Amino acid sequence: MSAPTGQGLGGPAPQPVPVPVSLRPVLARWGAPAPVAALPAVWVNALGGTTFRVRGPAGTLFCKWAPAGVALDLAGEARKARWAARWLPVPQVVETGADADGSWLVSRALPGRSAVDPHWRARPRVTVPALGRALRRWHEALPVDGCPFEWSVAHRLARAVGDTGALGQAPAVDRLVVCHGDACAPNTLLAESASDGAGAEAGAEAVAWVDLSGLGTGDRWADIAVATMSLEWNYGPGWQEVFLRAYGVDPDPVRTAYYRALWDVGP
Repeated sequence: MSAPTGQGLGGPAPQPVPVPVSLRPVLARWGAPAPVAALPAVWVNALGGTTFRVRGPAGTLFCKWAPAGVALDLAGEARKARWAARWLPVPQVVETGADADGSWLVSRALPGRSAVDPHWRARPRVTVPALGRALRRWHEALPVDGCPFEWSVAHRLARAVGDTGALGQAPAVDRLVVCHGDACAPNTLLAESASDGAGAEAGAEAVAWVDLSGLGTGDRWADIAVATMSLEWNYGPGWQEVFLRAYGVDPDPVRTAYYRALWDVGP
């Protein structure tokens, strides 16, 4: 199964990558060592964005960069993070900005490790149920009433970059929630939790969520379909049922297929 083409696709870049000229004074301001012509990237996004880690007097920070012309709205993501922070642990934004070359978003580090950290990828029987519980917690915590952001089918079709002709009629909404908008495994941060019994392996629980640019109201299956799609290319086949049980929902092949197809034409 191929990885989805959405905004979450990408990975770390352990070798230093060039730091855009416009971003160098931002990183230096937050404590990056000079010169900052190149740094290892925590994440390189398939759409062209890059995330750098900065350790300085203000603590550990992450700086996301989006080149001009790339469909990454970091100012919008900052607004969504500030809204969601009233209910769940999400990135605390400390700076946003833009110039002719691109835009940036600086936020404080969060606890935990990404669910695709090698520590968690080696333990899918612990990690996958934790991801199911995490997404259910997200959907239960954020209030639909008063959410100023949308991720409905109509909203997404209007922004689609691929061919939408084969999608067909959207299924009826199962349950309207505030979707994460990119519920792939890397965007949930996990930490150890107590084991369930003597001698049992320690469990995992979500401690934070990141990459909120898609946050908005929509059918919960829009998130579930993408979350389960990401399991195979992060942990191997056979984990979808485990995730769904942990979330607390029965399989829904029709909604799953539709929302995966919608994701592939533009998240």
